[in-house]
Amino acid sequence: MSTQNFHFNYRMYTHWNELYPKDVILIKEAFMAMDKAYAPYSHFRVGASVRLDNGEILCGSNQENIAFPSGLCAERVVLNYVGANFPGITIDTLAVVAQGELMPEEHLLSPCGGCRQVMLESENRQSTPIRVILVNQDQRTMIIETVKDLLPFGFGK
Repeated sequence: MSTQNFHFNYRMYTHWNELYPKDVILIKEAFMAMDKAYAPYSHFRVGASVRLDNGEILCGSNQENIAFPSGLCAERVVLNYVGANFPGITIDTLAVVAQGELMPEEHLLSPCGGCRQVMLESENRQSTPIRVILVNQDQRTMIIETVKDLLPFGFGK
């Protein structure tokens, strides 16, 4: 038997306004998407935005449904939209923001397991890393350089 270890590096900022202007724009778009969330059950609103390699920004928000688990997380909404409408286009960066009492403000924001798997599938599909920006409710911001770091033992290739 041997004990193994997994770790990854990420950058942490005290506020997302410290980032490069193109990332600030992406985060502002995610916040605008979050305002369109439909979350009458959890009251936890999430917005996600992606920047494609052509510079276009697309957004999604969580959409709950009383027939749980028929709703979708913001990450899956936007990533599946990209896959269905922009085949062959590369996603450069994914930004995720959230607001609500489901998670304490001081906790670091993290996509759910299902979203991590969809994120990994999107990254594998395009064969290049997707940068991930996660903005916590207290505005602390994490940048992770590849989805693989968020799901090291992901299902698939």
